[in-house]
Amino acid sequence: MLFRSGNSVDELIKLGKVVPGSRVDLAKSGVGAAVRAGAPKPDISSGDALKRALLAAKSIGYSSGPSGAYLAGLFQRMGIADELKPKIKQTPPGVAVGDLIARGEVEIGFQQVSELLSIKGIDFVGPLPPDAQHITVFSAGLHVSAMEPAGAKALVRFLISPASVPAIRKNGMEPG
Repeated sequence: MLFRSGNSVDELIKLGKVVPGSRVDLAKSGVGAAVRAGAPKPDISSGDALKRALLAAKSIGYSSGPSGAYLAGLFQRMGIADELKPKIKQTPPGVAVGDLIARGEVEIGFQQVSELLSIKGIDFVGPLPPDAQHITVFSAGLHVSAMEPAGAKALVRFLISPASVPAIRKNGMEPG
């Protein structure tokens, strides 16, 4: 069983690496914002408020993953990408934005909510407002060479069962 973003599973199906029809959406995660623990929390309650907060920030961090790619496009659509460029720090793959925030390397940072909640030394500001939000769907797909396809399918059944919902929500996501 492979666990990836829904779009990645679809690509693997097209490439013949994942069994067609085996994609199952497990959880959804939006993009959130955080600041260093104890720092004032900016207003990000609307797209306009988010834009003002970004322009007022001294430094901004975001990931090199799907949320980072989305944010780069969002800043373009907001018409503020050029103004923000000198204060943006994009993390290398595998580095959590929350770590940069906790160390004081960026004033405000953005990443999947599920990636921010576990970081010590930061305060979660909240999810992006609906008019600026981007949801990533995390999915599973059965690899064509799976050695134990029945076991993989059983795992996915458990992950989408009501018993998994509290753990999914505790980690900043919603069931798929």
